[in-house]
Amino acid sequence: MNGLVIAVLLSMAPLTELRAGIPVGIAAGYNPVLVFVLCYLANVAVLPVVFVFFEFIHRRFMHHDGYRSRFDRYMERTRRKVHPYVEKYGIPGFALFVALPLPGTGAWTGMAAAWFLGMSRPKAFAAVAVGVFAAGLLVMGVTLGGFRLLSII
Repeated sequence: MNGLVIAVLLSMAPLTELRAGIPVGIAAGYNPVLVFVLCYLANVAVLPVVFVFFEFIHRRFMHHDGYRSRFDRYMERTRRKVHPYVEKYGIPGFALFVALPLPGTGAWTGMAAAWFLGMSRPKAFAAVAVGVFAAGLLVMGVTLGGFRLLSII
């Protein structure tokens, strides 16, 4: 499969997002700016889908005990991660949380938290889009720096 297609698909996936997509696309030899733009757009394109997905799944399955207990655990963990950022810094803090290039801090978790905390969709989308942009820049910088370092050795 084409390296750029893999990078875009990774950028849309919940566990990898553009944190994996950008390094894969650059490693495949594509222009870093093109990779960044496509991976960013792919990661942001899933935001409305994630919000609708949570609404749909939640309504359909909340009456099942197994779902309810897993949902409660997941959302409590998400709330504990995100709430301090939102409480202390508001929407910019929420964007900062999403921008951290660490596992469990990307667009999918950000949208889950926004949905759970009852944030307005436009504010949540904007904050997550800004956070994803910042995370993408960080990942691209680290990736390019790492590849340059490896080429020197």
